[in-house]
Amino acid sequence: MQSRAAAINPVWRAVRAAAPAVSPGPAHARLTFLGHSTVLIEVDDLRILTDPVLREGLGPVRRQGASVLPHLFEDLDAVFISHGHHDHLDPASLRLIPGSPTVIVPRGYGRLVGKTGLGPVEEVGPGDKLSIDRVHFEVVEAAHSGRRKPFGPDGPALGCVVAGSRSVYFPGDTDVFPGMSALAGRLDVALLPVWGWGPTIGDGHLDPHRAAAVAAMLAPRLAVPIHWGTLYPAGLRRLMPHPFEHPGPKFAAELARLAPDIPVRVLQPGESMELPATLT
Repeated sequence: MQSRAAAINPVWRAVRAAAPAVSPGPAHARLTFLGHSTVLIEVDDLRILTDPVLREGLGPVRRQGASVLPHLFEDLDAVFISHGHHDHLDPASLRLIPGSPTVIVPRGYGRLVGKTGLGPVEEVGPGDKLSIDRVHFEVVEAAHSGRRKPFGPDGPALGCVVAGSRSVYFPGDTDVFPGMSALAGRLDVALLPVWGWGPTIGDGHLDPHRAAAVAAMLAPRLAVPIHWGTLYPAGLRRLMPHPFEHPGPKFAAELARLAPDIPVRVLQPGESMELPATLT
């Protein structure tokens, strides 16, 4: 399937074109882990934010650590929502984002997200391909429930490959699925979920060991653990710190054992890294 141009707000795109990202163009690529499944992906001159959870917490599940600084979610070109669970699709966080970026959502969630008034909404499913300027979005499946409980919409859970001068795989929440191996050998960066927001994780998630096995299969030029070390039930961290603090480092240790030739970078929430033109 060929890419089609994503719906855009032309006025906002003109504003963004007049003030592009720092050092835009093929030499520019950067990742900023904002915590949990929220990552600012900068590829060429586009800024894409995944699964924004920008508030201090979701009910009894609280952000453990520094708040997300506003400049990290300004001047966005696109937002990608992987699925409808509350820790990935937070309408209140979407309303905090300035401007009018394109919002890419699973089919079935366009109406809910459209109510936030953020920007043009694109409903997509596995196999869809969109483009904004030089950067392409390839939507892939995810092995995870996409239904928003208790009474919200239903739709697929998705991942995405953001591809320009670098290629970055963002899986959302997922377990291993048969088509995942098709991504092997074509990724500069794999952002792999390694835990969740509580002391245990349920079906449709990766733990550090399984995420390391996925990284070994995908053979990216760089692996970065996400979906850990950010959200945790209020008061529980003092009693059970291990599931909050250890998944990222444990993933790095597991991957060093399984595939020592694949570099790992463990980012703390709020930390950024530049992606060089050649990742080794």
